[in-house]
Order: sequence, then C-alpha cells, then structure tokens
Amino acid sequence: MADLLKPPLHNSSSPRDKEPDDLAKLMKWQEDRIARKLKGEYESAVLHLSEVIQNNLPTRMSISSVRVEGAKATRSSFLGFLINPLLASSSEDTPSNLESVLHTTRRIAHVLQKTDVFQSVEAKIERAQNVLSQEGDVDIIFKTREKGRFFLNTSTELGNNEGNASATGRIRNVFGGAEVLEANISFGTKTRRAFRGSLTAPITSDLQTHGELMAFGLERDNTSFASCMEGLRGVKAVVRNGTVGRGAHELAYEAVLRHIGDLTPTASISMREAAGQTLKSSVSHSFTLDTRDDRLTATRGHYAKISNEFAGLGGDASFYKGEVEGQLSRPIFDGVSLSFAARTGFLWGINKPTLFSDRFQLGGPTSIRSFRVNSMGPRDGSDSLGGDLHWSAGASLISNIPRKPQWPVKTHLWVNAGRLDAIDKAKPLAENIRATLAQPSISVGLGLIYRFDPIRVEVNFGVPLVASKSDGSRRGVQVGMGLEFL
Repeated sequence: MADLLKPPLHNSSSPRDKEPDDLAKLMKWQEDRIARKLKGEYESAVLHLSEVIQNNLPTRMSISSVRVEGAKATRSSFLGFLINPLLASSSEDTPSNLESVLHTTRRIAHVLQKTDVFQSVEAKIERAQNVLSQEGDVDIIFKTREKGRFFLNTSTELGNNEGNASATGRIRNVFGGAEVLEANISFGTKTRRAFRGSLTAPITSDLQTHGELMAFGLERDNTSFASCMEGLRGVKAVVRNGTVGRGAHELAYEAVLRHIGDLTPTASISMREAAGQTLKSSVSHSFTLDTRDDRLTATRGHYAKISNEFAGLGGDASFYKGEVEGQLSRPIFDGVSLSFAARTGFLWGINKPTLFSDRFQLGGPTSIRSFRVNSMGPRDGSDSLGGDLHWSAGASLISNIPRKPQWPVKTHLWVNAGRLDAIDKAKPLAENIRATLAQPSISVGLGLIYRFDPIRVEVNFGVPLVASKSDGSRRGVQVGMGLEFL
C-alpha cells in the first residue's frame, strides 16, 4: 500500500467556514469567528433574559425601600421630594407586580438624570433587607456618580451684530437641591459692560417648573442711532414651566432702574428730553413653542412666541406691551427649503407717554435687511426715537451649495417688509394700524448664510425698493451676526 502513495500529494482537507490559507487572513478569520460567536451568545442571553422577565411580569412584587448611593452633595430631603411622589403613584397601581416595579424604577432613574446633578445613574433591584419585609418585597438601589460642581469659562462671542468677551462662573447643586448659582460678566462693542447673577432651582418634583432670582446690569452704547448711552440696573424673579418643544410658559416680575445719559453734542431735543433716570416695575408672561429641526437654519417645523407685559406697579413707566413672532419652514425639494417669518408689537401708554427705553426699534440685518440698525420709524434729526407699533415679515428661499450639501454655508434669496410708527392717540387705534400696514418699507436681495454654531452669520447684497423718508436705508453689502433673523 505504501508504494501506491507517491508525492506530490494533493491537499485533501476540506476548508470549513471559508477557512483561508494565508496566516494573517487566518487570524482575522478567527477573530471574526469569535466575535460572531460572542455576539450570538450575547443575543441569546439577552433573548433568554427578556423571555424570563416577560414570563414573570405578573409575579407579585412590591417596593420596600429606595436607596440612592453616591449622592454625597445632594440632600436626602431633595431626593425624597423627587422619589416619594413616584412611589405614591406606583402604590396606586394594581396589582403590585414586577412590571410596576420596573416602570417605577425607570421613572425614578429618568427624574434623577433630569436633575442634571448626576453623571451616571445605574439601577439594581435586590431582595428587601428589612427584617419585617414580606415575600416579594424588594429594594431599589441607584448607584450614582455626581457631576463636577464648579465651572469657569472665558470666551469671546459674536451675536446680534455685537462682539464681546465674557467670563462665566457656575456652581451646580449649590445647596444640595439641584440649584444652580451662576455669574457672568462681559465687555463688548455695543454693550460696553454687563453683569448678571442668577440662582435657579426646581419648584416641582417632576422638574417641569423652575424658579429663578436674578440681578443684572449693563451699559449700552446707543450713539450709532440715538446719541446717548443707556444704563440698566435691575432684579427679576421668574417662574418657568414646560419645554419649548411642547410649549414653555414664563411668568416674571421685573424692577429696573434705567438711565439715559452721556449725550453726544449733536443729540436732538427729543433725546435731551428723554435723558435722566426712570424706574420700571412690571409683570410679564410669555409662551414659546419651537418644533424646528434647527434653530439657526431650519428646513422644517414652526416657531411661535407670544409675550405680554404690564408696567405701572410703581415707578415712572406705565404701559401695556404685547409682541408676537413666528416662523414656518418647509422643504421644497432636496436641499432647498422655504422659510416665512413675521413679527409684530404694540405699546400703549397708560395715563403716561411711553419712554425711550420701552419703545420698539426696527431695522438692520437681523430684522429688516438693507436698512441700518435701529434706523426705522420716528426720528428727530439723526436720532431714532423708537415707536409704539411695528410689524415685519420676510420670506427666504434657502439652498445648499451645489454638490456640497454637507457644508455649513447656504445661499438664500430674500424679501423683507415692515414698518415702525408712533401711535397717534388723536386718531382711532384701527386707523393707526391701517396706516402702518398700508405703507411698508420693502427690500430684496441675495446672500450667503454661514452656520457658525451657536450663531448665524449672513453676508447679503440687498436693495431697498420702498422706504419712508425717516428710514435709514442701506444699498449694497451688509453683514449680520445673530441668533434670530427675519
């Protein structure tokens, strides 16, 4: 038999599972094979665990206690404030079983994450440790790791046609109840100096409602349109409820001391009469709803905001002020979308004339393009005095750069229209409104949009088609930087 076997002999082995001959390929094949095996075992284990849980959901089970471990800087009373209502609602569920325990565990973990106090939250269910516990009683244990409490940041920012440098300090969970203490100071080109300090804390156990106490101040350079400097010092108390995606409410009280001063030599008589110190004491409410897919360059969704303010609780200002703004964006076809936006505002003095600091200003690359910033409406010489009634509307056709849809640069064609007026109380209000709507200023143009998160930058070439004598029109190239555009 040995004489019949003569070389060369052929390889008679049968490769299994596409086994390669090359050593490197063999090692790669082996790694992939092990990975497939582990993945299969993992999926099988997950499937088995899911079946076990599913089959035992009706098993009688109740929560004996809840413990949160790792919450060293968080008050136990605050944790109870969050968890006890969820336990009370779960105790009302009938019957008390594994399914209700799992749902309660998930809700508690969600609310702990929502506090923004914890970096990680892991839940574990164990047999109850209480000697008086009954069969089926369990303890829920949350192993947590808190986030860092202190934050300090310095930055330079561009927004709403202004540049500034700022420093921000923040202390998270300052009193152990998810409070945030924040202070900010900034220096800028138009807002020369500004400071803001605030303390924010949750009010309700579902963390849907927050309260904020704030102190603020700023010095603003208005010489580009009103020949003056304006200073503000004030305090504000705010209660916020909801989220902007589903509708957010804000109720606030504000007391502000304003000062108009440092007039330029060319200041008009109206601005000289407005100079001095005034006090505003007001309550306000606003509602915001925002479903846009992107706040800066939306292609679909809508945005709406309604705000009302009443001043006259002491002080020099006495008025009602209402504002409405909205935006609607829709895709036309791939890479091209159409956006409509509109704003309007109404200011009515109550037994007193309106003050410069409370009036509306209109015009500029973030409102009505191809007009100078705050240059529209009533004037006295070179000074824009602001108005009591305004509206503006715009439409933009926004497109990706051809063959470069991933670029943050977009092109757009736009048309803007609007007007700002002072209310003549000698005439009926309806007549004032009709006159404002019937005589709009209009501009058209095209340009580029650059999404420089968190702001939007526009470079536009525009032409004012219709303008009032008092409006400061601007033909040609105009650059705008800001958060909100018409």
